[in-house]
Amino acid sequence: MATLTKRQETLGKFYTEHNTAHTAEEALKLLKAEKSVKFDPTVEVHFRLGVNPKLNDQQIRSTVQLPGGTGKTVRVAVVAKGEKVQEAKDAGADIVGSDELVAQIGEGMLDFDKLVATPDAMAMLSKMGKILGPKGLMPNPKDGTVTFDVGKTVKDLKAGKVSFRAEKDGGVVQMAIGKLSFDDSRLLQNLAAVVDQIQKIKPPSVKGAYMKTVYLSTTMGPSIRMDISALQDLAKAPAAIKA
Repeated sequence: MATLTKRQETLGKFYTEHNTAHTAEEALKLLKAEKSVKFDPTVEVHFRLGVNPKLNDQQIRSTVQLPGGTGKTVRVAVVAKGEKVQEAKDAGADIVGSDELVAQIGEGMLDFDKLVATPDAMAMLSKMGKILGPKGLMPNPKDGTVTFDVGKTVKDLKAGKVSFRAEKDGGVVQMAIGKLSFDDSRLLQNLAAVVDQIQKIKPPSVKGAYMKTVYLSTTMGPSIRMDISALQDLAKAPAAIKA
């Protein structure tokens, strides 16, 4: 029988002691108290939804603005034409261009985290699917990354706007909501925004429980089962979160 490492023993004890559903406030306190890694871990939320993503009317895909930000520097590239090039630059885009930028992407230049394109520039990117698709970088209207409002989009992405979608198997949605070093209020505001958006896009055809399970976790840390009713109450009254 394999011998457990000290870390495995610690996590095993943690799960034994905290195997019930917790409020968001309780979960964050537990995650911060358990932190044993030397870096600043990312806090993630994981939903298992009662949807069948294989059905067209139950596919979950949307965006949410995290009011507390992500804690990461987001590099935004924009493919545009005409006056939209300057608009993107003025908004703080890291890389801006037209056909010359598309050519660089075709040669393997992917020094950005998000790619925005104006609708009239999408034809130039149509042949980049094999390069951008696997990296999740292809602009998409459903993510708000195909738009003429490039200035606002660039600012939103840099301020904490993130996209998400349900996995084809199991209806799982997972996303980062910040760093463990964030103040609790900052993480709670982000979590409330995510839960609120998940609820808003519930497909009408879904029957039974929509949010089946929700867990909060950290990089290389434990996961904690959340009290779904308490989460829904948090999303209804985000203004009550104390700064």
